[in-house]
Amino acid sequence: MTEPPLLSREEVLRIKLELLQREHRDLDDAIAALDQGGRADQLTLRRLKKRKLMLKDQITRISDEITPDIIA
Repeated sequence: MTEPPLLSREEVLRIKLELLQREHRDLDDAIAALDQGGRADQLTLRRLKKRKLMLKDQITRISDEITPDIIA
């Protein structure tokens, strides 16, 4: 039996990055929908926005890891 090929670290990071970006967009849509209704629970909105910021930080960290800044 042969084992399936393993993904490289960069491939794993790219997949994780895509998932985080998708979740970030979904949260953005959810926040907009709740905010548009005008009757949104402020605590729920705050929690969603906090989660969105956390995702943004993770996205930035992974993006930097995939393509690090090179000081010339």
